[in-house]
Formats: sequence, structure tokens, C-alpha cells
Amino acid sequence: MLHALVKRGLDVFIPFGSGHPFDLAVYVPDAGFLRVQCKRGWALRGCIVFNAYSTDHGSGPRGYAGLADLFGVYFPPSEGVFLAPIDAVAASEGRLRFEPPRNNQRKRIRMAAEFEIGAWTDERLASLAATTHAPAA
Repeated sequence: MLHALVKRGLDVFIPFGSGHPFDLAVYVPDAGFLRVQCKRGWALRGCIVFNAYSTDHGSGPRGYAGLADLFGVYFPPSEGVFLAPIDAVAASEGRLRFEPPRNNQRKRIRMAAEFEIGAWTDERLASLAATTHAPAA
């Protein structure tokens, strides 16, 4: 994930210490930071599936809303990297579809191609950063 973000030309920071609810931070000029939670995806019925929660071994599963801004998903079969906003996926399980649905459903479908790291323009990243945090000073 780190390599893919740096290769994309982004400034990436690794939090110092432990216990942070995100794995990486991406600096977006004039907009601030985006907190990235890294996940590994697997294939299931035409979708890239990943856990969208963490397990705090004292209080059980909890979501990342308010704690991170993006899921950075690595998909080993294609070596693809995807960035999915936290609020774009369900609280328990993220799904990005790489095959069209068999029933031709179009609404509420998140096609993986829309979330590939290369599909994220600087403007799209800045827009997300602007809506999640105040600009960096």
C-alpha cells in the first residue's frame, strides 16, 4: 500500500507509536491529511471483499467512521490497490465489484474501477480531504 501511494506521487506519513486507528496518512496540499486504514481484499462472487471494522480485544468490533477517511485495499490476485472512502462501504464489510452483477443492478453498486488508485485525481483527493478535515495550516 505504501509503495502504491508513493508511486502515485502522494506524500505519505506513517504514524509514530502504536494504537492509532489508521495505518498511514496522505498529505493533500492545501486541503490537509487523509487517514488511510490498510486492508487486504479477497475475491467473492465478482467482488473484492474486505473487513471494514477493527477488533478491539476489549470491546469487540468497531467501525472506522470518524477514525479514518479511506480504506486502502490491496487485492493480491490482480495486485490492484483501491481507495474507498470509509462512508462509501458498509460498517462491517466493504465490497467493490469487479464483475458486473448478473441481475444488471446499477443502483448502490460500487464498481472497483471507480476506486482504483489511478482513478483518484488530486482534485478528488482534495475534495475528500476538504469535507473531512480543516485545511493544514
